[in-house]
Amino acid sequence: NKKKIKSYRFIILRVTTSLIMMNRNELDQYLEIIKRVLLNSAVKINEWRESFMHEMLLLYLIIPGRINFLQLGCYGRLDEQRYRQQFERKCDRLSFNACLADSHTDNLVAIAFDPSYISKSSKCTPYLGRFWSGCAKSTKHGLEISGIGFIDVDLHNCFHLEAVQTLPAKILEQVRWTLTDWYLHVLRSRKEILQRLTSHVVVNAYFSKSSFVAGVLDMGLYVISRFRDDAYFRYLTKDKPTGGKMPQTVRWENGHEASRRKPF
Repeated sequence: NKKKIKSYRFIILRVTTSLIMMNRNELDQYLEIIKRVLLNSAVKINEWRESFMHEMLLLYLIIPGRINFLQLGCYGRLDEQRYRQQFERKCDRLSFNACLADSHTDNLVAIAFDPSYISKSSKCTPYLGRFWSGCAKSTKHGLEISGIGFIDVDLHNCFHLEAVQTLPAKILEQVRWTLTDWYLHVLRSRKEILQRLTSHVVVNAYFSKSSFVAGVLDMGLYVISRFRDDAYFRYLTKDKPTGGKMPQTVRWENGHEASRRKPF
């Protein structure tokens, strides 16, 4: 059965490759863009590593559905273990993606930062913990990644730059860090590359807090966000006190007087 599956996948690969060969000009343009980005970016790799990246990016186009090391071993020239070893090696993917995205965007751009929950039921995966799930509106057991993207407002598109795994609360408590401190650390350790792209960071309402905004401003970046739904604003008056008694105001609910209170 395994031999049949292998042969079927080989046939699919041959058919897909033949379809790509029909569009040889587009494939050459694709590879030329990769080479140009590698030359312009600060990524330092040898010749073999460059060839490996070319193969990987081609496999991303060829393999249908989910892409993992097993799929790479079936469709690629190397075995599964070799792909695992190459991905374990450090590579400045942020610089590569930033250079690639910057060459295909206009002037109206911004950095997007958004943590995302990933469901994981195993017990041996590193950095498992309880994280907030926006879909479930509650904290759930699993993983979390901090996604960093590059938004082009005119193209209505977002280019992925990097995904950083979030440490669970148990580990952060050992160094007396909060989640906000960790998110600031993720941005601070990458601020030089992000500042080359733009100085504006777009985040959701969770980050509308003084500790995060002040930390981002210290990096030389600006925050674009909105306030939380339960935000309560109070405006301080500049009028001088008259010494008289302040009138009471009435709050109405469904046409009935609910309570009397003095204005702030």
